[in-house]
Amino acid sequence: MSTGRESPEVLIAPPGPKSRAITARIAAVESPAFEARRDSRQEVSHAEQSPIVYERGLGSNVWDADGNRYVDLIAGFGALPVGHEHPAIKAAAHAQGLRMSLALGDVYSTEVKAELCERLVAMFPEPGARVMLGLSGADAITAALKTAMLATGRAGLLAFRGGYHGLSYAPLAACGLNESFRAPFRAQLGDHVTFAHYPTDAASLEDTMTHAETTLASGEIGAVLVEPILGRGGCIAPPADFLPSLRALCDRAGALLIVDEIWTGLGRSGAMLASSSIVPDVICLGKALGGGLPISACLVRANVMRAWAKHGGSTIHTATHFGWPLACATAKECLNLLEREQLAARAAVVGGRWIERLRAEGLDARGRGLMIGIDLGDAARALLISRALLALGWLVLTGGLRGEALTLTPALDIDESLLQDFSITLGALARSK
Repeated sequence: MSTGRESPEVLIAPPGPKSRAITARIAAVESPAFEARRDSRQEVSHAEQSPIVYERGLGSNVWDADGNRYVDLIAGFGALPVGHEHPAIKAAAHAQGLRMSLALGDVYSTEVKAELCERLVAMFPEPGARVMLGLSGADAITAALKTAMLATGRAGLLAFRGGYHGLSYAPLAACGLNESFRAPFRAQLGDHVTFAHYPTDAASLEDTMTHAETTLASGEIGAVLVEPILGRGGCIAPPADFLPSLRALCDRAGALLIVDEIWTGLGRSGAMLASSSIVPDVICLGKALGGGLPISACLVRANVMRAWAKHGGSTIHTATHFGWPLACATAKECLNLLEREQLAARAAVVGGRWIERLRAEGLDARGRGLMIGIDLGDAARALLISRALLALGWLVLTGGLRGEALTLTPALDIDESLLQDFSITLGALARSK
């Protein structure tokens, strides 16, 4: 019987015929953007980029439609902190589904929403915080940016190169990862966002803060939006002084500090919150929160959140499925598992050892906790090696400002022996390609 902690087993060279057939069916009816992206990556890497198709998952394993077993080092873009099909997450969803699967948004809620919201505001580093739920990380960022506008009256936003906050319109305006994400829509996004470079060392921190101070001195900036560790930008941890410096600068300028913990939070970076050195005005959570079901949260300081009440209830941020009972139930259980199994602390220890192993293989590994990037030099090489890993049964993604990195975000409870095997495999591939 499968345990969800098994090594890869490749029976048919991926993608196999069943995966190819299903992919062709999807391509015939889906937006052509995704096929065009694969074609572009194939041209860059000179390696096939056709996808596999998932059939089922368990723990840290995924099986494709052709029966190949993989070790999943992506974990749903980090949204599966306890892996695929965790029995406690499934049980929570099933039990809630027997009672009620959909309530009436913010009009008539459920007790499970109340219980989750109480848990979430207790995570905020000072008492009195309030919360707005959503379905995606982009929803949480949108709520945060709306809050900043209401609280400060200023539309201006300072964001960072390499930052990724989602692709719906409010977050897209602040997307510093890839200019092509924003460029076709720039006329509809406005020109209220200024970008600074994300600091990687003491020298770049000084330049970044000088730029930020000059930008905020205009008096037009209502908020600073930042990832405490760059995620899709390559899993880059900034200098320790970065967040405290931003906090002080925002205090002087009267701007809000919005911390995007959608990827870094809930144990991924080796702590429940990667921004624990400061008190932000707003914290956005998502991805891992639902244990695989879609849910996000925007946590806001009490004095800031009061801005929403100044309009007599005529200004609200809501949607039909915000506070979805099934996701609230799985989110509660996910928080229980993270706390009971001390997965944030485990991620810090296991992730630290993993980085050491990767570096021992001669790899340029960086990051924090189980949020690790490996710089492979350029996009072509990163794509080539990621495909070679797929052929051997390892699932990884590429990232970084130039697509030069592998980004690794496995389940927080992954068997450490699998990480050791991966390190050896990747080291051998990197030396040969």
